[in-house]
Amino acid sequence: MRMEKGLARYIWRNTSRQQLWILAIVALSMIPYFLSFDLPKQIVNGPIQGQGFEDVDATRTFMELSPTLPLIGEVHLFGGFELDRLQTLLALSFVFLGLVVLNGLFKFYINTYKGRLGERMLRRIRFDLIDRVLRFPPNQFKKVKSAEIATMIKDEVEPLGGFTGDAFVQPALLGGQAITALAFIIIQNFWLGMIAAGIVCVQAIIIPRMRRRLLELGRQRQLTARQLSGRVSEIVDGIHSIHAHDTSNLERADIAQRLGLIFNIRYDLYQWKFLVKFINNFLAQVTPFLFYVIGGYLALQGRLDIGQLVAVIAAYKDLPGPLKELIDWDQARQDVQVKYAQVVEQFDVEHLVPANVQTVMREPVERLAAPLVASHLLVTDDSGAPILNRVSLEIQPNETIAVLGQNGAGGEAIAEAFGRVVWPDSGKITIGGQDILEMPESVTGRRISFVSSDAHFFHGSLRDNLFYGLKHAPLTETTYKGSEAREFKRNLLEAQRSGNPSFDLNSDWIDYDAAGATGPDDLLKVIRPVLDAVMISQDIFDLALRSKVDLAAHPAMSEVIVDVRAALQRRLAEEDLEGTVVPFRPDSYNDQATVGENLLFGTMKQSMLTPAALAAHPYFKQIMRETGLSNDLYAMGLEIAETAVELFRDLPPDNPFFQQLTFMSAEDIPAYEELLQSLKGTTAEEASSKDRINIIRLSFAYIEPRHRFGLLTPELRDKIVQARQSFYADLPEDLATMIERHDPSRFSESASLIDNVLFGRIAYSEADASDRIKRIARDIFAEMDLEHNVLSIGLDFDVGTQGRRLTNVQRQKLNLARALLKRSDYFIFNRPLPALDQRAQDQIVTNVMRDLHRDGYRPAIIWVLPTADVAQLFDRILVFKGGNLVENGAYDEVFEKNGMFKQLVS
Repeated sequence: MRMEKGLARYIWRNTSRQQLWILAIVALSMIPYFLSFDLPKQIVNGPIQGQGFEDVDATRTFMELSPTLPLIGEVHLFGGFELDRLQTLLALSFVFLGLVVLNGLFKFYINTYKGRLGERMLRRIRFDLIDRVLRFPPNQFKKVKSAEIATMIKDEVEPLGGFTGDAFVQPALLGGQAITALAFIIIQNFWLGMIAAGIVCVQAIIIPRMRRRLLELGRQRQLTARQLSGRVSEIVDGIHSIHAHDTSNLERADIAQRLGLIFNIRYDLYQWKFLVKFINNFLAQVTPFLFYVIGGYLALQGRLDIGQLVAVIAAYKDLPGPLKELIDWDQARQDVQVKYAQVVEQFDVEHLVPANVQTVMREPVERLAAPLVASHLLVTDDSGAPILNRVSLEIQPNETIAVLGQNGAGGEAIAEAFGRVVWPDSGKITIGGQDILEMPESVTGRRISFVSSDAHFFHGSLRDNLFYGLKHAPLTETTYKGSEAREFKRNLLEAQRSGNPSFDLNSDWIDYDAAGATGPDDLLKVIRPVLDAVMISQDIFDLALRSKVDLAAHPAMSEVIVDVRAALQRRLAEEDLEGTVVPFRPDSYNDQATVGENLLFGTMKQSMLTPAALAAHPYFKQIMRETGLSNDLYAMGLEIAETAVELFRDLPPDNPFFQQLTFMSAEDIPAYEELLQSLKGTTAEEASSKDRINIIRLSFAYIEPRHRFGLLTPELRDKIVQARQSFYADLPEDLATMIERHDPSRFSESASLIDNVLFGRIAYSEADASDRIKRIARDIFAEMDLEHNVLSIGLDFDVGTQGRRLTNVQRQKLNLARALLKRSDYFIFNRPLPALDQRAQDQIVTNVMRDLHRDGYRPAIIWVLPTADVAQLFDRILVFKGGNLVENGAYDEVFEKNGMFKQLVS
């Protein structure tokens, strides 16, 4: 379906009922608006000047309701009240106040309704645009930049939502107010009315013409800002290439030129904008001048009474405002029409995927039992050169196919065509006679899995991305109670009114049946073979060990941590590794930990307390002074700085010795050399607070067995332990809530899982101790039937933007595992693991083939292989060259032909 070209038609089509309602309210509001103009004249001429009250005791009827109806005549509904001059003044004044309140309430309701209408339309159009992005044909994404699309949806359509409420209401409201005020002026005095009408005509003709230039400048500003956004996105995505090629200054020059162009456009926009404003304000102020001159003259001549002149001036006071806003509305209308046209230009693309192809399907999808058939398939690149030359091919269900050939020979193209990543220029791919491009994605997305090396991950946990391929539809109904239920119903109603789907994101979207599980409890057990097959289980286990554990999600860890620690000590004793881990003890110094760790003897809750904040805390500083440790650590820090500067001053920054310095980097050496010069002969008390902290910081990170400067004497160790005990003796409540003290009987949420298991530090004298400890820990978790719990903790790891916190190897393994979880009928693997060495790739291919073909489950597999090393695992071999299928057959059959396949094998 093509996008509506006209913004007004788009708005009317989606909000016609609401627009008619608010227009009726606007029409009704004109009655009290007109009455508020006439009432000041009655107050001035009547009770103030005395018209109708010539006698002292004269009265007037107030609030008499006697309308004259056609064919009936005068009808007496209410006789009214007889009021004297003062009472009439008060009554009319209170009526005027009532009209002011009533007009204000009308404005409040109209503006609130317009705002809600606009926000609904903004929500609708943003959803419509994102919906179209989800249905773009694949080649469209080669023509657009993601940042530009995001900018258009986020920022450029914002004015469209704001204009929706004003599209029809604003001209009716403002036009009605302006016409009402102008008609009232004409009724009071024809010539004054003609003057006002003349100025209005001049403003209505000149100002819109002058503002056309503003619209063009606004369009240019929007376009250049969008291009800047796209360019910044390119810089962020290509930052490593920029650093690798030393082109950062080229990028600076390009950005500076773009910013200069935007500056010139915006400056011209400001100049023209305020020129228009000046002319508009001048015309608006000329009219009161003419009213005072001409109206005053007429009043002096007795041809216009004072009440009429006051009413005319009061009415004109309300005329420039609506008129100016009406002109602004016209500019806004043209401006948003230009923006809308640009949006249509970007989003109204050819060959959009039909909406029914992506219809949600909650029921299980039947397996594909028909063969996958490619008929005369032609695929070309962007230059028009064929990369797949009219290939015909049939893949039987349960058949395994190895695709071989050089890069660009056609194997990758046939895989991408099967995976619907590229659309063929001619020919088609069918299953059971139906074109796969016309099949619902609920079928192709579940029963056909495509994996390439291009692994994209969304910001979230590893678990979210691993199970992403199982989240097709909301499969459960979430129960809400109380205020949550009311909030959910309200949000659901607003979604429907805005044309958004009513899916509940809090529902359970995971299709457990597709993964072969019965529910969330056994999902980890089901996916474990897949993780082992792609050899990522060890990576997830290591991530879990380095992660902090959310005990609310994994309560079992807090219950068994003491048993795990005891089991670790037993295993270390059995393997003669008792000295590998030095445990924390409250009454002794741990030589393998830093001075700071020994002093604190606990872990800080990083979200609440930082080392700098702890050092600045009055209680901490008090303990340091009372124990004398401040002077000792200052002297120790000076020796560390002097030794480090002397040893490493002349070494290049990339020297491996710097890896041993945990307290100082190569860049810090010159700064500390200068600091030592300034601190010569200076005591801790004489040094500035900043310099003292910089020196003591070095001693806090010192570990004797690692750095070996010989600075930790037995006396200093004992002093640190005594300071620790003094620190915890009267610890303030604010610090107590921010520090978790080491406790062998409990789990520390502020420490990583491996730190909780060790409850100590690994000795630096032991070679490869860390790897051995991890191996032993994994064995212990397996023996205690906790391995799945540890993997679950690893799955909580935040992968970062686009999965960049994972290595390239891990991303490709995870991408493969995500597809395997769906247990599809057809798997297409297009060189999915290029980051791995060939031996690892062959091992994973072997594992996957074995894992997918068991328990009666045998899907079809099409695997584009980098080499022919494991081709014998497949039922059939396809060899491509120059976009043509040159060899097709079983392994032995194609090998005996002495053709290209034999060359690849040899």
